[in-house]
Amino acid sequence: MSAIPSVNLEDFISGDPARKEKFIKEIGDAFEDIGFVALSGHFLSEKLVEDLYSEIKDFFNLPQEVKDKYEIEGIGGQRGYTSFGKEHAKGRKEGDLKEFWHFGQYVEDDPKLEKEYPSNVMVEELDRFNEVGKETYKMLEKTAKYVLRALALHLNLEETYFDEYIKNGNSILRPIHYPPITEEPKNAVRAAAHGDINLITLLMGAHGKGLQVKNHEGEWVDAIARPDQLMINVGDMLSRLSNNKLKSTIHQVVNPPKELWGTSRYSVPFFMHPKSEMPLNCLENCIDDSNPKQFDDITAGEFLHERLIELGLIKS
Repeated sequence: MSAIPSVNLEDFISGDPARKEKFIKEIGDAFEDIGFVALSGHFLSEKLVEDLYSEIKDFFNLPQEVKDKYEIEGIGGQRGYTSFGKEHAKGRKEGDLKEFWHFGQYVEDDPKLEKEYPSNVMVEELDRFNEVGKETYKMLEKTAKYVLRALALHLNLEETYFDEYIKNGNSILRPIHYPPITEEPKNAVRAAAHGDINLITLLMGAHGKGLQVKNHEGEWVDAIARPDQLMINVGDMLSRLSNNKLKSTIHQVVNPPKELWGTSRYSVPFFMHPKSEMPLNCLENCIDDSNPKQFDDITAGEFLHERLIELGLIKS
């Protein structure tokens, strides 16, 4: 496959059985083949997208010493600010050429989970940063819920199979700033080749060249969405659960050509995580003679912990 397929979530929620079935087939086929789709018909308004970009640009333009006070020790970067070059891809020593912020879950009616998750970090210098971040988080979480319902049906599960696991799940909204490149990077790129940890990722800001996806032939394919689309991909958790029926595809963000080194790039992925106790044991209906069980049993929380160590965000 040499291009990323496009789907429209409005087909799934239209109430028309034929359109719903069409969406399930299109997204299921795409996720079995290249692991990525460009999705329109989501729940983000143009105004909310504009507001979010305005707020995150204002945050990343704050003086470094102001941003640094929001980098919280001991929580593996799960909330607040992570400074430039801190995170690296699994198996690499070079830090990625980016800085980022994390908004986490806004827990409702679950005191146990409220204690388990780190608190969201409040930025004092920007009046609307926290409010706009929360609204964006909620709309992307709602979009992800319907995508997962379609995937549940594709996997011959109950439509609401994922609902109980993702309510108050450990999802993360990550506004990323890739600053201008000031000198020849030594083996570093804006985001080195990697697979995502989570169930699915919903990415805002894949509108220009930079994001690339590795297809089955080992070729790098540019993944470019229209301004009204989100780029959505399968994460390792969903790949494990489906016994690799749905593909978690390796992707990267490459450095721009030299004439564009002086420009910043912004992107905003939403990493849809379940609650930590969700079992990621391969589904029985995804195991057969031609596709034997490929992964050991593990919970989402155990898997996330392993990967955060590999990424250098927490110490083993």
